[in-house]
Amino acid sequence: MNRPLFPLLPGTPDDDNRDYLPERIYHSDIVVNENGNNSQPWPERLLEFHGIVTEDGEEDTWFVYVPSTYDPARKTPLVVSLHGGLMTGWGQCIYTSWTMMAERDGFIVLFPNAHADRVWCVQWGKWDTVESPNPENGDFACTVAGEDITQNHDANMIIALIEKMKREYNIDEGRIFMQGMSMGNLMTAMFARNYAYMLAGAAGSACATFPNLLYDENGKIKNKGGHTTIWQSRPENNDIPNDIPEQKNVNRKNRLYWMRINECDPIPEISIIGENNFAFYRGKKADLVYLDIKNRDHGQTLDDASLVWDYLFSGVRRESDGTIAYSEPACPRTGDAAAFAVIPGNRNVWSVNKMHEIKAAPVRWKKLKYHGLNGGIKVRGEYTCVPLSFLAEVFGASCESREDGAACIMTLNDGRVLQFARGSIACVIDGHVRSMYCEALHREGELLISAEWFCRYLFGWTVSECDGVLYAADHFNCLSMYMADLIRDILEGHPVPDHYDEMLP
Repeated sequence: MNRPLFPLLPGTPDDDNRDYLPERIYHSDIVVNENGNNSQPWPERLLEFHGIVTEDGEEDTWFVYVPSTYDPARKTPLVVSLHGGLMTGWGQCIYTSWTMMAERDGFIVLFPNAHADRVWCVQWGKWDTVESPNPENGDFACTVAGEDITQNHDANMIIALIEKMKREYNIDEGRIFMQGMSMGNLMTAMFARNYAYMLAGAAGSACATFPNLLYDENGKIKNKGGHTTIWQSRPENNDIPNDIPEQKNVNRKNRLYWMRINECDPIPEISIIGENNFAFYRGKKADLVYLDIKNRDHGQTLDDASLVWDYLFSGVRRESDGTIAYSEPACPRTGDAAAFAVIPGNRNVWSVNKMHEIKAAPVRWKKLKYHGLNGGIKVRGEYTCVPLSFLAEVFGASCESREDGAACIMTLNDGRVLQFARGSIACVIDGHVRSMYCEALHREGELLISAEWFCRYLFGWTVSECDGVLYAADHFNCLSMYMADLIRDILEGHPVPDHYDEMLP
């Protein structure tokens, strides 16, 4: 479906900038570009407001973007987007693509400022094995939220601003969404844990929630707000916490939290497009999207808002009875149709968005150079060798095993005939000899060859590898760390913990 065009405006680059949020960007066309956080020129339709909206009488600041296509006679969705710590509402606006999507699809965006010192009043908690931030002596000098959310000024301000937007614009009450970055993600998550019933969906990038805020000492979920559609963006180089195993653990626990509340199927559909690693979970109560972004640092990518809207929010509504209804989004949430993932030493493989067991486990094999080096060895490459019988299934080919499995003739569906033999680096293609990356192996009665060579040379597929997991697809893909961890959990037989069904109170 072709979407209407919107103006993509040129900016004046400030490549020498090293400030977190340079004030000279305010009301200018200056743009700042660095990994993960990139800005757009100040949108002309962004309006700034100040006023008292809460009962405590404190003044707040917020920014509103109303698209040029806004029609007061039509119900209009509302997105509330929360900035990161030490940022501002206008900073969140220019560091995202929410205004671009608003112009294209006709919704309103609200960008509030945190009330105190540019930081949200959130519950901190602590990591399981990592010291928690110290609000008094750390980077953030803020008041830590207590257990009673009704006394939280920032939460009350957001609720009041939503009500104010409903009075001043024709807001579609079934299509109110929230999104946040870093500390704004912590605020969004805290809001959703308490007030999810107010939202059709909640999304966040970067900083995941401390696990002890999600679960009690018995592993039971702590939640007051109920279910809602969830999106979690996790940049690969997020570095919060600093320990990588703990990063994986925290991300997993955040994902499992909403999977269980939303009653999601434990097995997602997986799609890796470029650097974006998607896991699409279907839920009985609400869906969840988990996104791992290859080679991106803590923060939010400029296209994060566009991805959230296109894949999820554009097709979500909360009905009057509280149920979540889905229509066709701008981009379908479907897994890669032509793709597979394998782990050396594991017979379980991922193919056609399901787990399958193959006849022989893949082997990680080194291509060696050693003759004439006085006994020394040089490694000229490492490859994941998989059974030819599995590759035949993936690519719709036929295999004829010979010499007790030590040789094989494969016929591809385009008519090409291939020959392979144990210990030989040669693949004979229609009578022509071609060298593979490494020699063919014979294991468990099966002939194994490099998946990298087979996919790339014969079909032009992209193959990527991360943390011992190989992913191959018929399009450009870059497997990222957290997605590799998720795939490993599935293939090793524990996509959810044993007590998954007992996690709800």
